[in-house]
Amino acid sequence: MARRNANGPVAAKGDLPQKTCAACGRPFTWRRKWARDWESVRFCSDRCRGAGAADGKQPDKTTPGRARRPGAG
Repeated sequence: MARRNANGPVAAKGDLPQKTCAACGRPFTWRRKWARDWESVRFCSDRCRGAGAADGKQPDKTTPGRARRPGAG
């Protein structure tokens, strides 16, 4: 049975649309604050938006914005 609130039925989290982040390659789910411009949303967070998308490259599996120190193993 669907949950309800004062505005009507509430969608289950599993039923919300998903996209893949252009920076980190991880899936992210629709948020209410993105309702007006969901078509133009490309990044999952401010951190990924700051790192930007790697044009033509595979998504980086490391944390965006962090560089590895030489000799850090």
